[in-house]
Amino acid sequence: MPVDPVASLLPLFVENPFEQGYVRSIVYVSLYVSCTAVVLSTLVSIPVALTMGFTEFPGKQFAKSVINTGMGFPSVVVGLVVLFVVSNQGPLGAMNLIFTKEAMIISQFVLATPPITAISLAAITGVDENVREAARALGGTRLDVALVVIKEARYGIATAVLAGFGRAISEVGSVLIVGGNITSADGISQTRTLTTAIQLEARQGQYDTAMVLGAVLVALVLTVNAIVVRFGDSGAMNR
Repeated sequence: MPVDPVASLLPLFVENPFEQGYVRSIVYVSLYVSCTAVVLSTLVSIPVALTMGFTEFPGKQFAKSVINTGMGFPSVVVGLVVLFVVSNQGPLGAMNLIFTKEAMIISQFVLATPPITAISLAAITGVDENVREAARALGGTRLDVALVVIKEARYGIATAVLAGFGRAISEVGSVLIVGGNITSADGISQTRTLTTAIQLEARQGQYDTAMVLGAVLVALVLTVNAIVVRFGDSGAMNR
């Protein structure tokens, strides 16, 4: 009798990798590092975008160019720079951050900040000037105007944060360099993420585990994309 393809894949999700906690630990490390990096990046990026959106200052166009350039900056170079910073010879060497989750968070923070800042800035500057003028005409302070603009640009800002998360969760080059792709003696991930694990498992011929990890990563990315689309559609409907 023909074997159901779905049924044939089920053992991949219930056998050794999950029983040993290997896949679960990798998913945890990936989400912990990426979510922490994106939260920190958001706390920096949104105030920077607001400042650039509301003020004029010398070098503003240069700053925009730097941010836009950062969106396409090679991740392996970022990883190399962060590795030097946290190494024994670097300025943060005394903190012993090399090959730790914290070093990976720093690396992903650097990668996620430019897209979050750039997309948020585009959303803020895209708010109709009449909205700002109306807020000022009603006696609003500078803070009141900023809050009104943030409310109007909230869907674009949410898209920016989710785009930063997508960049972080799918990163492989920089986290491989600064994290070392390490697991403990019992096979539990210390600094191994979904992307670095997929690379390693595929090279070792462990295609079943690589497929499980790939499916998990695709599911996470599709979920993020679905949220982005939903926010975008909701923003368009409410305008």
